[in-house]
Amino acid sequence: MLRRSHFYLLAAFLCILPAPSFATLTPVAPVEAAHPQANQIRLELRLGERKLYVYHGEESIAVYPVAVGRGGWETPTGNFVVRDMIENPAWEHPWTGEVVPPGPENPLGPRWISFWTDGTNEIGFHGTPNESLIGQAVSHGCVRMFNQDVITLFGKVQIGTPVVVKP
Repeated sequence: MLRRSHFYLLAAFLCILPAPSFATLTPVAPVEAAHPQANQIRLELRLGERKLYVYHGEESIAVYPVAVGRGGWETPTGNFVVRDMIENPAWEHPWTGEVVPPGPENPLGPRWISFWTDGTNEIGFHGTPNESLIGQAVSHGCVRMFNQDVITLFGKVQIGTPVVVKP
């Protein structure tokens, strides 16, 4: 059984672990009643454009370029909600157990915003130490962002914020 503190470290592993079959997944429904203010902001990830749109109501208030899942590790499509948020996350290598502390070499960058899980792994928005890959399909399902962009996004969303991922 994983302790919650270890779960956060393991949550980011999906970026390098074998991907589950997304074809059989049921997206998480929005949690509007529990988080009424989450309705004011919503995220729309357009995989084909490799852009993340942030809306306040029907008004687009920000657009960020992103890197998405590569072939065989595609970012799942559907309706989700922000599930978890971590500032300065640590990352543990899934095979060696090596822990990369928060900092410039951490594969998750300065922020982690989860929106999908299969109960073991998570997919989310995060920064990256290799910003030159933004705009490409290179991840193992996660959505990589410029570090400054994910810091800004982190301040706009909360647990329960709707996330729609479109092809």
